[in-house]
Amino acid sequence: MNNSSEQIFDDSINTTDVMDSMTSFDHLIINANLATFSEQYGFDIYNDNQEKSTPYGQLENAAIGIKDGKIAWVGTHEQIKPHLTHYKSDQIKDIDGNWVTPGLIDCHTHIVYGGNRSNEFEARLQGASYQDIAAQGGGIVSTVSATRAANEEELFAQSEKRLLALIKEGVTSIEIKSGYGLDLETERKMLKVARALGDKHNIHVSTTYLAAHALPPEYNDNADAYIEQVCQWLPILHSEGLVDAVDGFCENIAFTAEQIKRVFEVARSLDLPVKLHSEQLSNIGASVLVAAYQGLSSDHLEHLVVDDIKKMAASNTVAVLLPGAFYTLRDTKLPPIEALRKHQVPIAVSTDCNPGTSPLTSLLLAMNMGCTLFYLTPEEVLAGATVHAAQALGLAKKGKIEVGYDADLALWDIARPADLAYQMGLNPIAGIMVQGQWHT
Repeated sequence: MNNSSEQIFDDSINTTDVMDSMTSFDHLIINANLATFSEQYGFDIYNDNQEKSTPYGQLENAAIGIKDGKIAWVGTHEQIKPHLTHYKSDQIKDIDGNWVTPGLIDCHTHIVYGGNRSNEFEARLQGASYQDIAAQGGGIVSTVSATRAANEEELFAQSEKRLLALIKEGVTSIEIKSGYGLDLETERKMLKVARALGDKHNIHVSTTYLAAHALPPEYNDNADAYIEQVCQWLPILHSEGLVDAVDGFCENIAFTAEQIKRVFEVARSLDLPVKLHSEQLSNIGASVLVAAYQGLSSDHLEHLVVDDIKKMAASNTVAVLLPGAFYTLRDTKLPPIEALRKHQVPIAVSTDCNPGTSPLTSLLLAMNMGCTLFYLTPEEVLAGATVHAAQALGLAKKGKIEVGYDADLALWDIARPADLAYQMGLNPIAGIMVQGQWHT
């Protein structure tokens, strides 16, 4: 650390009211090292002057006080030590020098779907092309058919396994998209299952309407008519409380920027934020479009160009990188990482969990891939799974360890934060807290 712990902590405790509350926390985490990702504690990933910044916003020999589901105090272990006798043993978590980060946030997933496409994975390895697979009823059409056929209970049971894998690695918030229904009934079913998953497992689920994902078979060669339906379904599902944001697939194999703009106009009329699958295969102006609507994020971005990066920077739109899809598709076109850094566009990292191009249920592995495939640093990928992922979902009080933020935390049995991106296959999770409650 570049500054003394006492100086940093003293700056964080500046009212008598905070000091008077030292005996009234609901929970305490003590004897901890913190990766806060808070500017208050020196986190500044774009700062070239390392003397003025602290990697990860880290604090050593620290403690956290939690009250009413929020982080109420951050200080030194020594500061809270005299007050520990006021607490019951089950209110105190001594983590013996291990690390605490904000709960991980998987900000781009398609985990609710029916069916299984491992047969296509096997066929591709045996030489079948995507065109061959599609001609035999495979590809996204296969997933749409299976998702339409599954009832809510079946869809919930299949999707729950994927969610639990992510929770077990420290994920406390997740985005879940629709987009494998491509009709009103099935899009509704997917979004209802997403809500139910969050309710059962007590984690935050952001639901995203992605009916503009692909052209369903019943609308072959009539994309404009289908987009009209997408625009009509959105207010219906929003009125049912099922939509938090709106997404689309803007690509040369999907929908045009003009077609997606029609969907975004409806989203704007409903005061819903937008995001976009952009520049994965080509550049047809997708990131420019999402930036023009002050979008939360633009995702994939292998074919993103500098002029569009500048527009994303101006609109504070997050760049969400999806190394799992890059890996699965054996892509060779890297996202423009250096240009994103130069223009200080926040970078998030996510699993893109989906049945076709990224059957990935490990955010920790996605972080490792972000380092090994995209040459991001361990600090960048962990920021990309916490503070920047929160921004990509519009979650203003998640993704940092800072007073006033939600007490969504992950405890790790690691020597340093870089271990989370370094290790593969070994899950070092030691505990998860969501909204101030320990997750069981």
